[in-house]
Amino acid sequence: MHNRIFIFIALFFISLFSVTAQTYAPPVGQPGTTAMYKDSSAFVNWVTGCDLVRGYQDISNTSLGYVNAGDSSMAFGIALSNGVVSLGDGGSAICTFQYPIKNGSGPDFAVFENSFDDTFLELAFVEVSSDGLNYVRFASHSLTDTVNQTGTFGATDATKLNNLAGKYRGSYGTPFDLQELAGNPNINLNSVTHVKIIDVVGSVNKAYAKRDSYNNMINDPWPTAFGSGGFDLDAIGVIHQNTSVGLKENVLEKNISVYPNPVNKGDKIIFNSSERINSLEVFNFSGQKIGSSAYSFLNTSNLDKGIYLIQITSDKGSVSKKVIVQ
Repeated sequence: MHNRIFIFIALFFISLFSVTAQTYAPPVGQPGTTAMYKDSSAFVNWVTGCDLVRGYQDISNTSLGYVNAGDSSMAFGIALSNGVVSLGDGGSAICTFQYPIKNGSGPDFAVFENSFDDTFLELAFVEVSSDGLNYVRFASHSLTDTVNQTGTFGATDATKLNNLAGKYRGSYGTPFDLQELAGNPNINLNSVTHVKIIDVVGSVNKAYAKRDSYNNMINDPWPTAFGSGGFDLDAIGVIHQNTSVGLKENVLEKNISVYPNPVNKGDKIIFNSSERINSLEVFNFSGQKIGSSAYSFLNTSNLDKGIYLIQITSDKGSVSKKVIVQ
């Protein structure tokens, strides 16, 4: 019995050591790096739409307010072409594209941040969706220190990070491979229409900490209590895109109009379509279903002011529309 306990403890520590000793791809220019330069011929398209939810400058001191650097349009186009948009502590951005991203050989898209060197790394989780409602997160791993806080302008070792956007300096994207999500019923790997970037707060204070897929706290520069704090989204470059699916969805989208939008709370939203509308489902910005309708209109009396996604199902398929209640 004692021998079995000893063997179990030994295996536990061997396993623990193998995890903590693991390293990932190194910074730009070093052998084995996965960084992708913005001008690479691998990129065939870039962001064309972006919905933004700002985070605080300092989530532990909310009196400082929200970050304010850049706007959603600055996520459009090639990296370094028109500035960046700052997300702040826990802020997020949902990006859309001319055509859906599809699963191909190797990485399928890359996320760009504007770090000025190889060690000042502001990080973000990456999630993808095929309908703008249900999101699947890439499994991330951080081997950063979980005890000593990385300071506001502190350094982070890229070899301790995997599947976290912001791993590389400005003009070099962090790649993501949809094949890693194979078998997940909540995503169509050949039709990824939305990419969601969520700032990692970076605090090792358990009250604010964000954790990787192994439940490790993720440590990055914090607090960054200024208007450009948190992850600074520069661009998302598409490597593999599905033009045939995109054309079909564009036709559906053009066949459905929404009026008025924005809408005043309490008023009706009318959905007009050349095809018969079978149902409307209402989702909040977090992807939770909060209502439905069997008609071609919605009454907003029971909706709080904010942004909603409406999934519209017609005889020709389904599309999602963003509406704003004010």
